[in-house]
Amino acid sequence: MRRFLTPGWLGLHAIAVVLFFSFLFFGWWQFERATGGNDRSWAYTFEWPVFSVFVVVMWIKMIRDELNGVKPPSAEPIEEPAEAKVTREIIRRQEEEDPALAAYNRYLARLNAQGKRA
Repeated sequence: MRRFLTPGWLGLHAIAVVLFFSFLFFGWWQFERATGGNDRSWAYTFEWPVFSVFVVVMWIKMIRDELNGVKPPSAEPIEEPAEAKVTREIIRRQEEEDPALAAYNRYLARLNAQGKRA
């Protein structure tokens, strides 16, 4: 439990508490406006408390993840497909002719490689 008393976690706890009470306050403020005749505020009256519940749910999830040792996913390098070597050769030839077109084709090749990975 000491790990939740580090400066980073204390900051997260403080942010969660401030957001929770701020969202409840905003909900109360919208309720007062709604009872004063502003019909649009009725939706916000119920929306802000939902946001405060979401803060609590995410705070609990972060604590559970920390206790269970769940690490955030790390960015893995994108594997280059086999046809990328041919594509790079075509782009090299185009760079000699039109650098803007070659840059655009590199962008498209990267998007294509990412699309096949997903």
